[in-house]
Formats: sequence, C-alpha cells, structure tokens
Amino acid sequence: MTEMPALLRLAGAAAAHAAREASVVAGNVANADTPGYKARALTPFTLDADFALRRSDPRHLAGLTPGSQVQVQRDLASDPNGNTVDLEDQILRGIEAARAHNRAVTVYRNNIELLRAALGRR
Repeated sequence: MTEMPALLRLAGAAAAHAAREASVVAGNVANADTPGYKARALTPFTLDADFALRRSDPRHLAGLTPGSQVQVQRDLASDPNGNTVDLEDQILRGIEAARAHNRAVTVYRNNIELLRAALGRR
C-alpha cells in the first residue's frame, strides 16, 4: 500500500479548502474600506471523484461535483463608496473556516493514529 487512503486525501483536501477560505476572508477584510471592492467567497467544499457518493437508483440525487472557485458575492448591500464587505459576516466566515480546518485536521490526525495502531507503532 503505497498510496494515501481515500479518507486521508479527503481530510487533507478539506483542510486545504478551509485554509483557502480563510485567505479569501482575509482579503475581504483587508479591502473593507476600498471603494468599489466587491466581497468574494469560495464555493463550498465538494467531494473528489475518488470519494464521490454512489447512487443505487438513477432517480436519486447525484453527488457533488469536484472543484471550488472564488466568486464575487452578488446581491449584497453596498456602502456609499460601492464596497460590499460586511465585517460581521466576514468574522463569522472566518470562524467557520477555522472550525472546518480544525475538523479536517482532527479527522486526519485520528486516522493517522489508527493506522499507526494497526501497524503496531504508537
């Protein structure tokens, strides 16, 4: 077994997505007073093709598609200078990104410990 198990790849991808979300939030906060700046957000985390949901019936909903992109948030109230960054919203997004990162790292760490225990290494 030379490749990383799917659950570890998923946890690593989730941690990377959360870090990228934190970076987008930091950019929004840094530009909170920039005239005309439009707030950005990262599309939600999705499963990769190796860890995709399977359907037992074609009438069931399909799983999520891979990939996430930074998009300008639309339909937000703007300041008189045209800026759409809401600092309270960005704080909440930052907290959620930190929580998502912590969850992913915890899953990763626990799976590494499980693999070590299975190999007889503690």
